[in-house]
Amino acid sequence: MPLTGAAVGALSDHLARQMREIGDEYEDKGLVFASQTGNTMSASNVVNRHFKPLLKRAKLPRIRPHDPRHTCATLLLIKGVHPKYVQELLGHANISITLDTYSHVIPGMGNQTVAAMEEIFA
Repeated sequence: MPLTGAAVGALSDHLARQMREIGDEYEDKGLVFASQTGNTMSASNVVNRHFKPLLKRAKLPRIRPHDPRHTCATLLLIKGVHPKYVQELLGHANISITLDTYSHVIPGMGNQTVAAMEEIFA
């Protein structure tokens, strides 16, 4: 998955910090976010120890961990990113899932349809 420069920088910083803090105890298993030993993190620990405190520090409302995914998809579609790319980013099995879920936010979709019909039949 292509990442923004800011995301690559943040992940690099995270890895460097992780290596400094944990050192030799860390067993690299190729995970982006791992426990202090390099193993898979418990979902409940991630939510309770990291996600919820992060929301509180940022003075954001309580949301589910899955909500930012929907926000990301919605913002990308509003900005005109092709739904096929959003589908791939989200990992949907096919584009119909993405379109069924998010087509209401694609800007001007109805207007584009009318304009295309007028152009075809003009």
